[in-house]
Amino acid sequence: MSMFMKLFSVFVLTGVILVGCCDKNQKYKLEEDSSQFVTISDVVPDVILEIRYFSTYNFVGTRVDGYMEPTALLTKQAADSLKVVSDELRQQGYVLKIFDAYRPQMAVDHFVRWAADVSDTIMKPYFYPDLDKSVLFEQEYIMKRSGHTRGSTVDLTLFDMAKEKDVDMGGTFDWFGYESHPDFGGNPETGEYLNSDSITAEQFENRMILRRAMLSHGFKGIDSEWWHFTLVNEPFPETYFTFPVRQLKSK
Repeated sequence: MSMFMKLFSVFVLTGVILVGCCDKNQKYKLEEDSSQFVTISDVVPDVILEIRYFSTYNFVGTRVDGYMEPTALLTKQAADSLKVVSDELRQQGYVLKIFDAYRPQMAVDHFVRWAADVSDTIMKPYFYPDLDKSVLFEQEYIMKRSGHTRGSTVDLTLFDMAKEKDVDMGGTFDWFGYESHPDFGGNPETGEYLNSDSITAEQFENRMILRRAMLSHGFKGIDSEWWHFTLVNEPFPETYFTFPVRQLKSK
């Protein structure tokens, strides 16, 4: 057994490894009840869905466990807030495109198994070309629990209705690297563009258009991903849900 796998086994047994988008909350419970969730497209009818983990175009390279249908779910509260964001951005000529929202625990577990197999690098050129796969745990790209599993986190971008294409954000969803950080190229707190050697001023401003709209309507971002936002007053801060992603009946 390699030194990495020995360390991995120790971490699993001691509960040190954490999974998903950087959540270290130690108090949690598992829940399979989906009654407090809605299908996002029922609340935001013009949203575009590109559910990467239902497809094979993602960092794993296969459909991820728990994604039964190419749909997106959120808690009612998060979906209602996202509708307000959508309405505001539509007035500016944009609609929302969603890559991921609620993520079941079985999907996060799939990420852990994939990361532990350091020989599986089929998608490395597309998502982490500058990283050795063995550092994904150490650098917290893969963790044992994810805020997505609490149901009020969404990964998204903007679609320009006039140009009929995705807005250029100067980077792609799920890219493992500093280029994905909101402060890559500027100051996200002030919106000031600072670094012409990274992304263009237009690309940075496009990230800020999305960020300002999300933060103005109850969401917060994280330091490592420009596309990732969580409802500040999320209704289930210590609950990790286990039901699969599939279309819910309209309520």
